Amino acid sequence: MAVQDVLSPSYDLTLVAVSFFVSACGAYAALGASTLMRDPRGGLDRLNAVFAGVALGGVGIWAMHFLGMLAWQPGLAVGYGLWGTLLSLVAAVGASGVALGYMASARFSWRRLAVAGPLAGLGVSAMHFLGMASMSFGGFLDWNWPLVTLAVLIAVVAASAALWLAFHVRRTAHRVAASFVMAAAVCTMHYTGMAAADVVCTTANRFERLQGLLYGDEFRVLVIGVAVGAALLIAFDVFMQRVTARQNTPPGASA
Repeated sequence: MAVQDVLSPSYDLTLVAVSFFVSACGAYAALGASTLMRDPRGGLDRLNAVFAGVALGGVGIWAMHFLGMLAWQPGLAVGYGLWGTLLSLVAAVGASGVALGYMASARFSWRRLAVAGPLAGLGVSAMHFLGMASMSFGGFLDWNWPLVTLAVLIAVVAASAALWLAFHVRRTAHRVAASFVMAAAVCTMHYTGMAAADVVCTTANRFERLQGLLYGDEFRVLVIGVAVGAALLIAFDVFMQRVTARQNTPPGASA
């Protein structure tokens, strides 16, 4: 009969800091793209809505999650299934894009925020727990359900705050500050969700690796590269759109 040991995970604080920085980069890019989601006629610019969804959901949330997972050191080998990982990415980007698009499709109202905030928050929560479900290791997770509930509530509040900021922050300095606020909220949700899971080991060979899974040393550079690359590309595209808009603005007119 297998012995069950409850492990005490630790964290790589360097990767924790990197996860926060990457989340802030994604939030900053999303805030920039969100200011361009309405076209000159007042309709929804779907391309910028997609950019904002990818920046917030794919970089600010999804990449932060997996960097946070890589920072998590449970004391045994942890592998990730590719399809579950990709499904969590779709959940994050989809929920963020739909929520941002819904907010941008008409003038801001608290009623719209009351719909979009919980939608985005539940999407973030789904991404987080789908990402954790994609893990494979010699044991299982024992959940603290009150903490799980708290993590979901934090996600809803954080998503609502992010959506409010996306449509009220315009100055660059304020956008930088807001991106750090958003990153702090996302990280709080993630690490609360992590604290809700006790790791129970049921194997004698804790560091055995299974075929067909992605492990930390293979995953780290990929996640960081994709996250920072996507954030920089979106930020550059937003910058070029702003430059083009200024060049096309007649002298004396407001941009």
